[in-house]
Amino acid sequence: MIYILLIVAVMVLDRVVKIAVTTNLKPGETIPVLDPLFHITYVQNQGAAFSMLQGHPVLLIVLPAVVIGIGIIFICVNQKAYNKTFLISLSLICGGGLGNLTDRLSQGYVIDMFDFRVFPVFNVADICVCVGCGLLILYMMMHTDGSGKRGRR
Repeated sequence: MIYILLIVAVMVLDRVVKIAVTTNLKPGETIPVLDPLFHITYVQNQGAAFSMLQGHPVLLIVLPAVVIGIGIIFICVNQKAYNKTFLISLSLICGGGLGNLTDRLSQGYVIDMFDFRVFPVFNVADICVCVGCGLLILYMMMHTDGSGKRGRR
């Protein structure tokens, strides 16, 4: 249950930040926070990470939906068999993925806002997916069989 709550918390935080941005800014508008290093910039991203795969909306919906579905199955089925770090990483990935998938399904693009000027603009969901992937990689490096099962090293 805690992992499902984490997924929901990620989605809610992502949505709250996106609503704040879309309520206060127009697309392309920017607010310097730590000028010139960091701005809040409202971007409508029609691609995937770094705006890749623009013009392939079916792929950008189907692939994440399948990955999220598999992640949720792992989280919901036999949780006690899996390591907590493994489940937390999947929860962050699924929560972030669902946040961006919700945007893509409802609007046809993902709302991004964190702009460090030397890196593509990103959002809360992207942060959670990246942190989740990082945790998953660390977990897999520490557990050579990569199964996610408890007690194996």
